[in-house]
Amino acid sequence: MMSLLMQFTYLQLLDLLVTLTFLAFGVREANPLVRVLVAGAGSALGGLVAAKLIAVALALHCWRGGRQRLLSRVNVFYAVLVTWNMVALLAKAWDMAV
Repeated sequence: MMSLLMQFTYLQLLDLLVTLTFLAFGVREANPLVRVLVAGAGSALGGLVAAKLIAVALALHCWRGGRQRLLSRVNVFYAVLVTWNMVALLAKAWDMAV
């Protein structure tokens, strides 16, 4: 069951990296809560790290509370989200190269 928590943490790290890349391309953060954290932190990295720490804390709460099914579903959501964002980045890179 610990692997669910590790998967979640890994997906959060991937999402952080993809989001930083999007921001470097000038794309605005879509999540309004993360936008508030970024504005409050004064930097994209600070706000995103804060958001990811909150997310991992919530995942740890789910894991400790026996909510593995919920954590598993959230992992699927983030896996799809990260995949979608990676495809969008590759498409952007392809457009820039052509």
